[in-house]
Amino acid sequence: MNIYYIGGSPCAGKSSVAEIFSQKYGLYYFKVDDFLDRYMQAGARKGHPICRRVARMNAEQIWMREPLIQCREEFDIYREIFEFVTADLKQINWKGGIITEGAAYLPELMKQSGIPGSRYISIVPTKEFQIIHYRKRDFVTLILEGCSDKEAAFRNWMDRDVLFAQEVQKQCCKENYVSIINDGTMKIDELARLVAIHFGLKH
Repeated sequence: MNIYYIGGSPCAGKSSVAEIFSQKYGLYYFKVDDFLDRYMQAGARKGHPICRRVARMNAEQIWMREPLIQCREEFDIYREIFEFVTADLKQINWKGGIITEGAAYLPELMKQSGIPGSRYISIVPTKEFQIIHYRKRDFVTLILEGCSDKEAAFRNWMDRDVLFAQEVQKQCCKENYVSIINDGTMKIDELARLVAIHFGLKH
């Protein structure tokens, strides 16, 4: 089955590009973030240490830690749940192919799974673009509910994602995968066009 993977870091335009591809090319859109809670619960039940630990933490315990610790933990979580992501992908029966996106698609995991460079790309935002768009999202307040200092927690969150993006780019370089940096000056249609060219899809 034809599967096209978009990895990278949050708030970079991954889901917008995937939605365009789903409509334009008739691809099945599999959004990893829609199933993250279920995957983490499955990981906790299976005894994966990071999933088990995070499942017991509240917002204060999660977001008031050093961003570097949070970033390393995020990578570990994606490593622990990757088996569940790939299992769900295999269950999709869609002749037209699949477009799937999520920060869970770490370059190292793509390489280990034998995904060729023509089927994977990462998109990461600049810090400025990331923060502007995160502040527009309603779910941010809900996620930080319970934190004693929401603004400090938000800064930690943003710094975590900046570190995450930097590590993804390093892995892309190491594994010879393409990575696009979105600074907000490119319209989403143009970003989608670049990704389509990379995947060899008609644009």
